[in-house]
Amino acid sequence: MKEFLAWVIDNKEWLFSGAGLMIVAWVGRLIFKKKYTSSTQTIRSGDSSTNVQAGRDVSIGTKRKNDVEEE
Repeated sequence: MKEFLAWVIDNKEWLFSGAGLMIVAWVGRLIFKKKYTSSTQTIRSGDSSTNVQAGRDVSIGTKRKNDVEEE
């Protein structure tokens, strides 16, 4: 540990310059990286079908306010 601290003190200009800071941040990200769960969505459809897939709420309006139904 003493050797590491001595190295940091000897190389502080390089270590905290732009390139050194980028390397330290990259190493820190590798060490402390959170594990994110990935979610995948799949959809199966048939012929002449309309499919909607979303990761959140979906609101689909099929009629306009002034439309009249035909019989």
